[in-house]
Amino acid sequence: MKNKSKYESRKTKPGAVSKVHVADKGFVPLTRKNTPELRITSLDEDGYGTSRSEEGMTFKVGGALPGDLITAGIDHIAGGTVYCHLKKLLKSSVLRSSNSPCRESAECFGCPLISMKYSEQKNWKRGMILSEIAKYPALSGVTVNPLLSPDNLIHYRTTAKLVVAGKFSEPFIGIYRRSSHDVYDLEQCPIHHPLIDKVVNAVRKGIKKGKVQVYNPQSRMGLLRYLVVRVSTYEKKAMVVFVTSKRSFNEIHHLGRYVQDLVPEVEIVVQNVNPSEGNVIMGQKDFFLTKKLYLTERIGDVSFRISPRSFFQINNSGANLIYSKVREWAGLTGVETVLDLYCGIGGISLFLAGLAGDVFGVEVVEEAVADAAMNARINGIKNCQFEAGDVADMLDVMTRDKLQVDVAVLNPPRKGCDQTVLERLAALEPKTILYVSCSPQSLARDLDILKQLGYNCSEIQPVDMFPQTVHVENVARLLRQ
Repeated sequence: MKNKSKYESRKTKPGAVSKVHVADKGFVPLTRKNTPELRITSLDEDGYGTSRSEEGMTFKVGGALPGDLITAGIDHIAGGTVYCHLKKLLKSSVLRSSNSPCRESAECFGCPLISMKYSEQKNWKRGMILSEIAKYPALSGVTVNPLLSPDNLIHYRTTAKLVVAGKFSEPFIGIYRRSSHDVYDLEQCPIHHPLIDKVVNAVRKGIKKGKVQVYNPQSRMGLLRYLVVRVSTYEKKAMVVFVTSKRSFNEIHHLGRYVQDLVPEVEIVVQNVNPSEGNVIMGQKDFFLTKKLYLTERIGDVSFRISPRSFFQINNSGANLIYSKVREWAGLTGVETVLDLYCGIGGISLFLAGLAGDVFGVEVVEEAVADAAMNARINGIKNCQFEAGDVADMLDVMTRDKLQVDVAVLNPPRKGCDQTVLERLAALEPKTILYVSCSPQSLARDLDILKQLGYNCSEIQPVDMFPQTVHVENVARLLRQ
């Protein structure tokens, strides 16, 4: 399997660390040619196995687990930290699975925990949450429940956003490796829905056959930049989005037709034009090459329309666990007013609507608000209203209007909430706050702030939305004191 594109290679920064101890050789100058022998002692929050040398250097090794004895290949050096990959496993950790679903995990490193036994993954993730909560004495009474797991631990990812690199004669379609612009070529990924892998391999063949020019970010020449594949598990159909540097109908039209011939499940083909020089994947213009414009997906009893740039959860079973827990803890009786902040396309709002009096959703992204309103219409839900705007500003307006809120849901981005948002939400005095978070660090910080504002967190429910990775979602239940 090809493992990286050739247009940019990783280099060790000279002079950052002078020497390393190598078995039978003593202390030698540290270069990429060295393969130090390391005993891995811990796993950091990014999934790197870590080891410290006698000289005080920290080694971070992709693919290594606590308890492993390994030789490491050095990738690059930053200050006193040496970033490596697992070169040879000399002795396996008791945490390591004997039957990992991926043989390339140490090289790819897209799923840092995939070589770990799943029971140990769950323990590690819960431990990470407990560690963050323990940093705040005011949260000492919080119960952290065992993780809830989705139906599938592999093949669960229904959306893939992949880089296209190399040349048309040898295209690379995959992901950037950590801290580099090397592209790891993905032929079969165990966390992707199988239909995604079929599409990727068809596109690879189509690029070669049609001699489609691949974009080079250094020369800014070429056409095809990214490949986005979205799958509806409900319809068992796929959408393919070719992200290009410019509008070029002929090449992309033929590529799309070729992919549809090889993979009949592909019902939607789109060209998205992104001429920008940054790292943003999608541009603002979509050109459909098919009559069908969107996929339909279902979570629980709610239907969602998915367009090329819609935000949608990549693990339907995991999303169902989160939405269901929020609905359970909301304790709705049919008359309550619910406020859903950072509502996205309205997933949680629509899940709660059948048990609530009124639901108000707030989201800063106007396109997401339009999707939320459309999803409410197609489900026949009439007690949801969605507004586009800054959450803090909208809360200020609600306070002035003296809106009575019974239950509030927070689902912010990874950085968590600004303190102003928490203060203005507390001023509305909802009886219950349900905080959905993708970051244990920002969740613990915000729970501590809310404690000071009169809201006590009694319980956190972790959900393993992304098995095999270091990420974990949490639902926290807070009651007004």
